[in-house]
Amino acid sequence: MIVPGAEYEELAHLDDLTTTGTVASGHTNPADYVGVTHADLPTVPAVPGTQIDGYFPDTSHTNTNHGWNHDAQFVIRLPREWNGGLVVSGAPGVRAQYSNDLAISDYVLSLGYAYASTDKGNTGIEFYKDSKQPGDALVEWNDRVTELARAAREAVEKHYGQPADEVIAAGASNGGYLVRWQLENHPELYTRGVDLEGTLWSADGPNPFMSLPQAIKGYEQGSPELIVAAGFDPASEFLWEFHYTVYWKLTQRIYTAALDPSYDGSDVDYDYTQRPDARAALERVTLTGNLGRPLATIHGTYDCLLPIGHHSDAYADLVRSAGRSDLHTYRRVEAGNHLDGLVDAHPDRLVPLVPLLREAISTPS
Repeated sequence: MIVPGAEYEELAHLDDLTTTGTVASGHTNPADYVGVTHADLPTVPAVPGTQIDGYFPDTSHTNTNHGWNHDAQFVIRLPREWNGGLVVSGAPGVRAQYSNDLAISDYVLSLGYAYASTDKGNTGIEFYKDSKQPGDALVEWNDRVTELARAAREAVEKHYGQPADEVIAAGASNGGYLVRWQLENHPELYTRGVDLEGTLWSADGPNPFMSLPQAIKGYEQGSPELIVAAGFDPASEFLWEFHYTVYWKLTQRIYTAALDPSYDGSDVDYDYTQRPDARAALERVTLTGNLGRPLATIHGTYDCLLPIGHHSDAYADLVRSAGRSDLHTYRRVEAGNHLDGLVDAHPDRLVPLVPLLREAISTPS
């Protein structure tokens, strides 16, 4: 085994590790990254090298990539021309290990970085079933990124004959949460991190449970005031119908199932302040702001899933309270939304954020 701890792995020497080549060769899954980027995101030249696909020991089976039906899947890409660095990523949302292939992998490979990504150990809208106790699935997310970072560092050293001189944690949404948690809890594994619109999972709040129920209620009652009070920019109203239909109710439902499975009421009636079980579950995965390595955060003001005030503004406050502001660079982007895929539908109203994520990865803070 090239990847320490892996239960299974497949190694392939490819003429092109970017999505241009891996879609054709079957070494990615475009369904994993649909909607993550906008159509005008620049493509990069072919990058030859070695790809390792595999999985770590696990007992759940939500990830169907490769027909393996096995979770804890990972991908590691090792460019032939290496710049000495490694980028480690965890999937956003409840997606799988190829979800950052367009947004992050293509770009960093073109710069010479090695790249590693994990499915976080559970995937899909029933990810919460990979739990014995409330919060287990999210605890596993953090554990799987730590596991991959350690294994990828060793795999890189074996492959190139020397350790990486720079290890960057990078991710978006729940992947951005993972970056924050890693830099707070395992700074020894990284030199820095970049988080795009990271989720603030905080036992003390804010957290998604404090905005989504009110947004759902506001939409269903025809009250824009309630949606704005939940943290959403009034100028983003043109996006609310889409997010109510696709994201708000689903997100509230699946994370209630993951963190507060005993709740049997409606989405709009959910009150986190009255749910001690949810708080106890979140204590296991909470963020504190106590960064151990430099972090660059990017967030858009039109984020209609994770309102900027409740997530990145509040996280910046946590960092400040922890006395770590010297390690935190924070960029608020006017008219940036949660998914760059929506830029294609609203090119004159939304600003894509993935190019800024790429820029931050390539430019140390």
